[in-house]
Amino acid sequence: MTTATGAKPHPIFLAGTWVESDDPLIITNPADAANPAGSTFHATEAQYEQAVEAAVKAFDVTKTLPAYERGAILRNISSGIKARREELGRLLSLEAGKPIRDALIEVDRAVITFRLGAEEAERMVGETIPLDLMPASKGRMGITRRFPIGPIAAISPFNFPLNLAAHKVSPAIASGNPIVLKPPSKDPLTMLTVAEIIEEAGAPAGSVSVLPMSRELGDRMVSDDRFKLLTFTGSPSVGWRMKERAGKKKVVLELGGNAGVIIDKSADLDWAVKRCLTGAFAYAGQVCISVQRMFIHEDVWDAFMAKFVAGTKGLKVGDPLDPRTDVGPMVDENAASRTQRWVDEALAAGGKALAGGKADGTFFPPTILTDVPMTAQVCSNEAFAPLVVAFPFRDIDDAIARVNDSMFGLQTGVFTNDLGAAWRSFNELEVGGVIVNDVPTYRTDHMPYGGVKDSGLGREGIRWAIEDMTEVRIMVLAWPS
Repeated sequence: MTTATGAKPHPIFLAGTWVESDDPLIITNPADAANPAGSTFHATEAQYEQAVEAAVKAFDVTKTLPAYERGAILRNISSGIKARREELGRLLSLEAGKPIRDALIEVDRAVITFRLGAEEAERMVGETIPLDLMPASKGRMGITRRFPIGPIAAISPFNFPLNLAAHKVSPAIASGNPIVLKPPSKDPLTMLTVAEIIEEAGAPAGSVSVLPMSRELGDRMVSDDRFKLLTFTGSPSVGWRMKERAGKKKVVLELGGNAGVIIDKSADLDWAVKRCLTGAFAYAGQVCISVQRMFIHEDVWDAFMAKFVAGTKGLKVGDPLDPRTDVGPMVDENAASRTQRWVDEALAAGGKALAGGKADGTFFPPTILTDVPMTAQVCSNEAFAPLVVAFPFRDIDDAIARVNDSMFGLQTGVFTNDLGAAWRSFNELEVGGVIVNDVPTYRTDHMPYGGVKDSGLGREGIRWAIEDMTEVRIMVLAWPS
């Protein structure tokens, strides 16, 4: 099956079979609207029903699948992705507009994510609990074990169409649960191609479906009580509304942020500049932990900002398939236009642009703003764009308070060589992760990942995702006496 421009539409993966529908879906190339990245189909209501019914039926198989079989399936998927690295990287770059260097890194991360799933499948251990803490409980011992909960509804976003989907599919297979994945309509071809690998890897029939679908049909997943867990990555406004309609099922939400980074006076400035350039502008800032607010100690403000502005102006904006490109297009013109409105608002409120600031179709240049009031959208909301707003601070407590002055709390980076500042940041920052001497954009695939406040509910990272995809059951052993 091929997804090259002009090729036959890619069929959709319905419970182990490849099907088409009468609702075609054209996939736009963000860098070249005149040449689509490919095409596929939206699933119909009947196809959705078939997928859910198949998942319910498949649970009878997956819940008893031994660890070595689950591990083998996941290792086969990992190896299959690795073998098709160049193909997947190019496809991801075409349909998502992600620079090819970053696209290939995402493919490499997916290789690891499925391999980690295999390892976690083989170490889903329980524990023994002594229960004889009082005379009436003498001669009793508890043994716990995790059991899969049942079919999982998964909705993944456009910005990491492979690896963020992998963070739902891999732990589902590892824990013995069927999964129906709704990939993003903007770039579903990557996961449909991975579905070919999943099929070849030996996943039980019906245990995995990858179905592009309309938002209306996707909404049905949210309230469908045949699913036992909803895992969603996307915008806060959508995610929290989903939780209200999810009923009794478990809900995991990986939502947005407006991540802060603190540059303390003891920081290694060259390292901080290098990492902040990546953290702010990689994939045109369309990362929920992208650097958006920078708080820089006043003693190093001039030195840091001079280096950072120079580095920003040296970034190459252009064709995502060019290996030299640092910053590609935004996902569509609507995203670039919204960014323009927010930047214009900030400038009208007294802000200054030290770099960038003007959209060119789907491309938005790396932008640095200063002197912006905290009430502006670029400060108070999630920009999801290649822009940062910089502020000076006098002491670490002030910087921490200003990072916390947000409805979001995903991750924060703290560049410091002061151990006390590092510990204070860890203890007081209201976020899901504190990254010392690196940007908040840092994530590796076996760490717990998620946010607080409006940034989400629950944690991903294979081991932590499995906790939500399983229930703890205890067996109490009593010795008659």
